[in-house]
Amino acid sequence: MFSRLFKLPLMHQDSLFIFGPRGTGKTQWLKHNLLEHPHTYIDLLDPLTYRTLKAKPESLREKILLKNNHWIVIDEVQKIPELLDEVHRLIEHEAQRFILTGSSARKLKRDGVNLLAGRAIRYHMHPLTIQELNDDFSLEHALTLGMLPATYTYQDPAGYLATYVDIYLREEVMQEGLTRNVSAFARFLEVASFSQGAVINATEIAREVGVNRQVIQNYFSILNDLLLAHTLPAFTKKSKRRLITTNKFYYFDAGVYTQLRPKGILDAPSEIAGMGLETLFYQSILALIDYDRLNIQVFYWRTTTGTEVDFVVYGEDKLLAFEIKHTQTITPKMLHGLKQFKQDYPMAELFLVYTGADILHLSQNITALPITTALKKLPDLLKSSTAQM
Repeated sequence: MFSRLFKLPLMHQDSLFIFGPRGTGKTQWLKHNLLEHPHTYIDLLDPLTYRTLKAKPESLREKILLKNNHWIVIDEVQKIPELLDEVHRLIEHEAQRFILTGSSARKLKRDGVNLLAGRAIRYHMHPLTIQELNDDFSLEHALTLGMLPATYTYQDPAGYLATYVDIYLREEVMQEGLTRNVSAFARFLEVASFSQGAVINATEIAREVGVNRQVIQNYFSILNDLLLAHTLPAFTKKSKRRLITTNKFYYFDAGVYTQLRPKGILDAPSEIAGMGLETLFYQSILALIDYDRLNIQVFYWRTTTGTEVDFVVYGEDKLLAFEIKHTQTITPKMLHGLKQFKQDYPMAELFLVYTGADILHLSQNITALPITTALKKLPDLLKSSTAQM
């Protein structure tokens, strides 16, 4: 088992809610880390348990031991949203401690049930990071197969990844009735991959899929609620020029993106790999922010004339700008966005992340970092204040 950065305060009395896409390792982490903690594990994938609690959510009390300092774990709680009302009651009136996991907030929100009204602290689990893989990290693997744990443990990682989206289609979308037209949604997943790292053009995607614009907007909402995608907002604070303000779209994992992205003779492999590199960097930032509970945000910056910086990390004492390039050779043109950003935000620290081998110190204090070095340095970069760097 990988040594995960993800941590829970298991010695505390608070109930906990773990969100994360399927396959990120929530169940495995809990089973390993709860070995020394008294707990009752309720698996909603077990047919009998599912049918019993679905028919009578209040029977949850009969399945657990009402003891102090005893964890009650309910895995994939979104399968029976009505259980949250019973969990709420047991927290309030029986002082019980729960750990709930979920790979979808869609059904919970749709059914109008409470999310425990703040009585469970939320945590998020992400795909693996380079810090968790250490010497097992491979850039080629990360860009083609991604960072889901199973792609490092299965004998056929490509086969696992190929079935991953199908699992979501069958178990999440079809069984929970999130959309009536599963074939259109499957087509949408592919078409949306062309919008990876880009501003969403819902009208154009609707034309490609053959549905109306409102349906496409709902499909993107489904992706976000299934935790399959992230939206990257635009950085507009104290702007001195006209900026694009629409969110960008990213699938949550570089391997999932690569798997969904249609490939043909006219598709340049370098273009797909370049977007995969961006995705890998973005998902790593998001994981570290969540795991270290950092009070910082991630944006992109783009002017209406097309000048752009891929990622802007902003916090109370931090302003970092990153440009990601899948290249071993740096040209002056690649630095244009960072230099323009520096003009508007002189305090910003600037980095160009590339696939070369050397750390380079370029003009206007731009530091070029090899991708592996950048990923390893990310925890320190995110924790240090801009003034200290």
